[in-house]
Amino acid sequence: MKGDAWMKKLLFLLFTAVLVLAACSSKDVSEEKPTADVEVNKEGFPIVDEEIKLTLMAPGAGMAEWKDMPTLQDYAEKTNINFKYITPPMSDFQTKLNLAFASGDIPDIIYAAGTSNLTAGMEVDYGKQGELVPLEDLIAEYAPNIQKILDENPEIKKSITTVDGHIYSLPAINIHPTSGWYLGPMWYNGKWLDALGVEELPKTTDELYDLLVRFKTEDPNGNGKADEIPLVDVKESYIRPWMLGAFGLKEWGIDEVDGKVRYTPITDNYKEYLTFMNKLYEEELLDPESFSQSGEQVAAKGQANRLGLFQSYFSYFTTGGTEEEAMNNPMYYPLTSSVSDKTVIPRSPGIQRGTFSITSNNKNPEASIRWVDYFYSKEGREYLNDGPEGYLWEEGEKGKRKYLEVPEGFDNREDYRGTLTPAYAIAAPTVTDRIEGVELTEFDKFIEAETKAKIDPYAEVPIPLLYLTSEEQATVNTIEVDLKSYVEQMEAKFITGVEPLSNWDKYVKTIEDMNIEQYVQVYQDAYDRWKDS
Repeated sequence: MKGDAWMKKLLFLLFTAVLVLAACSSKDVSEEKPTADVEVNKEGFPIVDEEIKLTLMAPGAGMAEWKDMPTLQDYAEKTNINFKYITPPMSDFQTKLNLAFASGDIPDIIYAAGTSNLTAGMEVDYGKQGELVPLEDLIAEYAPNIQKILDENPEIKKSITTVDGHIYSLPAINIHPTSGWYLGPMWYNGKWLDALGVEELPKTTDELYDLLVRFKTEDPNGNGKADEIPLVDVKESYIRPWMLGAFGLKEWGIDEVDGKVRYTPITDNYKEYLTFMNKLYEEELLDPESFSQSGEQVAAKGQANRLGLFQSYFSYFTTGGTEEEAMNNPMYYPLTSSVSDKTVIPRSPGIQRGTFSITSNNKNPEASIRWVDYFYSKEGREYLNDGPEGYLWEEGEKGKRKYLEVPEGFDNREDYRGTLTPAYAIAAPTVTDRIEGVELTEFDKFIEAETKAKIDPYAEVPIPLLYLTSEEQATVNTIEVDLKSYVEQMEAKFITGVEPLSNWDKYVKTIEDMNIEQYVQVYQDAYDRWKDS
């Protein structure tokens, strides 16, 4: 009997332990808040009176070691917060981040990962698992600059709030005059336009076709050779968004119109886009190497004055030359076509998610959120962008910012800036805007004028930034890889004529058999949640 009683007691204890573990595992992550090791000052500097040290992981641009950057050194003195920086190269960052999560050895802060590395799905999954700390309560109490932005911009708040109602990562916010750029615009070769006496840019696909024919046949580069390339692309992906707009499509994939989500590569409008691009290809108005060449190869053609219409962040990145010469290269004007009389192009939402997360290993989340909050203020974002005074700039007359000479050993100011601050070539958690007190150059004014005339009036966000549930993400993952691969291959075949457009119905049927209806429904449900939130 004693043995039976002992066994019953043991079973009871085991059963109780199981219940306790189950209760712990099902506990809402919002209840598992790390507590600060030190008291945090809610205003001013230092953030903490007693020095603390944290670990921070970020993609490194390779310009300098982060511990040696004057901005981070100066900010450490201001805040009393020091970091051990883990900065693998950009090309290795996602792998290193995944390994950190898999091993449980995650740093206190994940910085500037961007949504391509810390994906929306990862936010949802690691937030649910408790690996990422919910930020909304921390923001409300310790981050007045971020809270002000969220209060004044409900769409930003909706776009960073996951399906469980929590914010697990902060965004990089762009309010610069070029913030609407979906990617670098398309540009016309101004020298060619001058040579041909073109005074008004094309506004329809027919007018563009006529101009491209003239580029090909009338020797606008004046060298007596038929070496002109009217239209060019890099792996058929950079001009696509601009060209799709002429056919009423905002994205190559999922977009939304009047609350209805669709998959654009099976629409009749997309078929018309393919028909037009095939015509350009067949008549050698589109560079036949557009499906395979690199950006460097395109730039070589641009510097040889062989390109008529091309995509680039600024035109001189492709053509070479100076900013003054680039001001003669006008920005592409959005087109209409026979199937779309509305002028539309895609617009960037102006935010990138996944740029600052606090992990469950962080014992000082209050200090951490205060540390980053400064960079969302006007003073803080300018500090993060240009660094402390005395390196890149100094205060000039009437409070205007005067930029200093770049030290020897640097090709330009941007390369030097990349050694001073981490906000270089990565999605830093901050607000990007023009620096106050910096006089605009003529080129700056040109870019802003072109943007206001040719992008801002017509640009629309294809679909808001959405979060999917874990189940929805699993559905999308199952369908998406094969779907995207097939559509990409078929686009190239249709444009080059390898696959005749008479096979369009067969192509659509293949996509329908890939469960495209279910794929679209996932995004429709996610969009409806976003709209109603």
